[in-house]
Amino acid sequence: MSEQACFLTRALISHPTIEARGIWDAYTWHQLIWQAFPGRDGEARDFLTRLDDKFGAVQVLIVSPREPVRPAWLGSQDEWATKPIPPSYFQARRYRFQLRANVTKKKVAPGPDGRTIRTGKRIALTEPKDILRWLARKGEQSGFVIPDLDEVILTTSQQHFRKTPRHGQAMQGKHGTVDFTGTLEVRDPALFHTAFRQGLGSAKAFGFGLLVLAPTA
Repeated sequence: MSEQACFLTRALISHPTIEARGIWDAYTWHQLIWQAFPGRDGEARDFLTRLDDKFGAVQVLIVSPREPVRPAWLGSQDEWATKPIPPSYFQARRYRFQLRANVTKKKVAPGPDGRTIRTGKRIALTEPKDILRWLARKGEQSGFVIPDLDEVILTTSQQHFRKTPRHGQAMQGKHGTVDFTGTLEVRDPALFHTAFRQGLGSAKAFGFGLLVLAPTA
């Protein structure tokens, strides 16, 4: 198994800080969390995030290959803690997991020769059976299986965001959101470790793809 370094950061951001910074959607969070990795202008994002309402605040989880620094925009009442994840954490066979994912497939269209081809556009999967098949397929690609798909709990919602590029007009959009809770079984530890670091599915910059894991006996 690869023993590449991996860090887990947990932050609790208070509502006063959220209001003061004007944080109201996932894209704004994405821009602010980047400030925990200074000196990386122009580099590709290599960290995952997840946002949850907890304890009267917003909990931010970050999984990253390098240790982040506490951003200057955090208030004194906000919590920030980082710890390395030891390779031994990935040696369990079974885990309870939570996953927030953007469950999509690439749209198909007729090609020049009449055969269907995949386009760059993604469309959300909305039927539970299709969503669970997506999860099973991602598991096969990521070194794990779901022992019983019928026991997986899933909830769906929508995430709205506003993206303002450096040049051009602001764009509004939305992502289909699926929250999974269940049990997985690792079949390929090295592939599983890689999938944990890189995340599952698309739209990872918007808080999707991070596996929250708890080993089971």
